[in-house]
Amino acid sequence: MESNRRQVKPDHSASTLWASPRRPSNSPSSNDSIQRPTLSRGIASGIEHKASETKEDKPRPEHAVISTFDLFSVGVGPSSSHTLGPWRAGRIYVHSLKKFNILERVASIKITLYGSLAATGRGHHTPQAILLGLEDADPVTVDTATVQPRYDFIRERKILNLGGAHRINFDIERDMLWRMEQLPTHPNGMRFSVFDSNGDLLATNEYYSVGGGFVVNEETKLDENLYYMGIDKDKVDPSRRSQTHGLDEATDNPSSTGASQPPYLFKSGDTLLAMTQKHNMTIAQLVYDNELHYLSEEQIHTKLMRIWEVMDECIRTGVSTTEKVLPGRLGLRRRAPMLYQRLMRGFYPGLANSSLPAIGPGNSALTGVINAPDVEAEVAKLTQQPELNGKGPTSFQKSKAARAPRVVGSFAHPVLPMPPKRTVFPNIDFLSCYAIAVNEVNAAGGRMVTSPTNGAAGVIPAVLKYTVEFISDDVEKTVETFLLTAAAIGMLFKRGSTISAAEGGCQAEVGVACSMAAGAFAACLGAPPAVVLQSAEVRFNRIEHNLGLTCDPIDGLVQVPCIERNALGAVKAMTAAQLAMATDALHSVSLDEAIEAMRLTAADMSIKYKETSLSGLATTVKIPLTSPAW
Repeated sequence: MESNRRQVKPDHSASTLWASPRRPSNSPSSNDSIQRPTLSRGIASGIEHKASETKEDKPRPEHAVISTFDLFSVGVGPSSSHTLGPWRAGRIYVHSLKKFNILERVASIKITLYGSLAATGRGHHTPQAILLGLEDADPVTVDTATVQPRYDFIRERKILNLGGAHRINFDIERDMLWRMEQLPTHPNGMRFSVFDSNGDLLATNEYYSVGGGFVVNEETKLDENLYYMGIDKDKVDPSRRSQTHGLDEATDNPSSTGASQPPYLFKSGDTLLAMTQKHNMTIAQLVYDNELHYLSEEQIHTKLMRIWEVMDECIRTGVSTTEKVLPGRLGLRRRAPMLYQRLMRGFYPGLANSSLPAIGPGNSALTGVINAPDVEAEVAKLTQQPELNGKGPTSFQKSKAARAPRVVGSFAHPVLPMPPKRTVFPNIDFLSCYAIAVNEVNAAGGRMVTSPTNGAAGVIPAVLKYTVEFISDDVEKTVETFLLTAAAIGMLFKRGSTISAAEGGCQAEVGVACSMAAGAFAACLGAPPAVVLQSAEVRFNRIEHNLGLTCDPIDGLVQVPCIERNALGAVKAMTAAQLAMATDALHSVSLDEAIEAMRLTAADMSIKYKETSLSGLATTVKIPLTSPAW
């Protein structure tokens, strides 16, 4: 928090208002602040450390280890970087005002959004998120149905309750500014400044939402890329605030790191694989032991099950909703309920087709040959149903029975046309339905899990749901193995490249989620760590075949092409795992090489394809959509 007494009226122009204030003599110098070049290896890799904090002048080696529960965190949609991150930034800022006894003196506030936040923030609900964050609403527990009404109240009444208690006047048209230029640290930048009743600037601060809900600034800065996702830095475990640990020859030995650090600090796929071989442990076991540094076994289990519970509930909500259209100008129709009903199988009570019984979990019902339905039997059954008044079949039923399936094509041809058939492919159909359900809930601002982001939140829940329902014999064991393994892979991408679409396009979101899900699925099938990492790499599908994937959401909404892209990512993840297992991890490209290629690709990518809606589909597709939703 930076204080200043410069005479600046809250309604002055942006150039005057946002002039860098003078720092107090006891504030940290500019050399102590985070210097994050775009796509650097780890957000805090440029932090300068004091000589008293290091034994040698050479830079400390980096590692990739963060908490699984930072990577998978509960929040709200539709975006982790544009909704959840700004929401947390607002809460961090208002708590800082309380900490420095400034809150009660505040009479007005100015909020400026930069770069990608300015370009697509309206469609991503950034204003709603920031304002509720400034009112100290918790995104983990807030009733998602109250978010939009509260935002509408603030807009209409022009009243904002800072910290939930201190009332100030706030006119969003005047006090929230949008700037397309980027701040130097990250494309998702925001600046908050508060003023007293005389217009004097009391405090200002900048925050950066770096993807996955992570927020970075001087108040939240921690060692390497360990960003605390809470509010108060003082509540972080000392090992994450000390800025003394790195990765050296001894850090993969639990007895050599001491009680102050997690035991297995890997920095790459190669070092992670070496640790699994040295200690004869799976990837999930290594990550679990790292979590034991902060949490008890019971706490880890509870948190993992809570993540799965929210994911599963998100799928349930998506397939059972009665809402027909997603919010926004696109008028996009919801498809998950219809897709689920067409499968004619149900795992949620009350959602099965009334004419067909629901099946229970397990794969026994899906074994054997998958055949097309008996059309003649269905038609006969339809015609035998009495009309409601008891006088026989309805006119609709008669026309349905008399109408043969339409065949497109000429019969006077050596290659005869194929009649339409409805065939169920369980993995593709269920995966697509699950992923679409999650992302439709996300698009509507529902309760979500960043996995690793909201824009890519459908891939991992879809693959995990399919694994639990059709493959697993032990749900809790499957959930633990899946999430811990996926977390390790996500850590490698976060450290080696980025999980922010504003930095790397959609390859950084759906591409990374696809890799995480592929590796986790392989682990649940019993694949060794080498095969797990190869599943994540993508010689066949994973990240290698997502390189260059752009982020060009239409109208700035997390809907098109985001929703369907998640469904395809889930299918690709399972295919990738199966192919990697079939080839016994033989590969020409390692996971580390693929991550580095992704980083370089992102650096070369035009800013127009990095969540700005300035090119691609965002400029060629007319609004409302030029084609029907189904």
